[in-house]
Amino acid sequence: MDRAATPGFGLQLRHWRHRRGLSQMALALAAEVSARHLSWLEADKSQPSRAMVLRLAERLDLPLRERNGLLMAAGYAPMYGERGLDDPALAPARGALQRLLDAHEPAPALAVDRHWNLVAHNRLVPLLLQHAAPALLQPPINVLRVSLHPAGLGGMVDNLPAWRDHVLARLQRQIVASGDARLVALHEELRALPCPDPGPHTGTDPAPGDGFDDVAQSLRLHTPLGPLCFITTLTVFGAPHDVTLSELAIETLLPADADTAARLRDLLASH
Repeated sequence: MDRAATPGFGLQLRHWRHRRGLSQMALALAAEVSARHLSWLEADKSQPSRAMVLRLAERLDLPLRERNGLLMAAGYAPMYGERGLDDPALAPARGALQRLLDAHEPAPALAVDRHWNLVAHNRLVPLLLQHAAPALLQPPINVLRVSLHPAGLGGMVDNLPAWRDHVLARLQRQIVASGDARLVALHEELRALPCPDPGPHTGTDPAPGDGFDDVAQSLRLHTPLGPLCFITTLTVFGAPHDVTLSELAIETLLPADADTAARLRDLLASH
């Protein structure tokens, strides 16, 4: 990282406070410091202690990567390590991750990094993606792109307008939390993908997703196997001390009905 091009501590602190929608007084009260002292920190008129940087980062609910950035801007070493997922030190976590993905079979389950690139999966995921265009399956595979692209799963999603809105809203929340420019670019790319008009909806229309959309957004696919209906869950590592682990998320596509569960069992048994 070019330290000369990196914003100073005060500017970063003010940026994150504004992003979280907090006044100086509100953050000062949360961090148990005076508003005057916080003002001096934001103006770089006072040097924060390492403990103060960490306290402010916690009150601002910063991801571990951004906490490291705030520490370095204040002149301190980063607190949280960042190893590649293939690092031997992460072997226990990597093994636990794969066991968790495999345990969800015959439901598709996959792990993604902070930019929604596929890093691990169980046996169902390649089978679900086998009809996607090869260009979309070149590493790194971005699962949000594949899910919305007309040459990926997008052409198979029956409720694409609703699913697209769900994906974009989830991505926007992640952008607010992290401020990641690559996620902003991904959001713009996905918004530009073609999507059919959802059309008018009346109270007499059948409830989509057999009622599941009343409590959670479903994903409904028409496939050569027949219709598949899923509800999704996201799981993260609890209390990680490594940046890589903190940014991993596990998404599971749970069958929303008995027919989907049976089709997935048959699919797995045939391969």
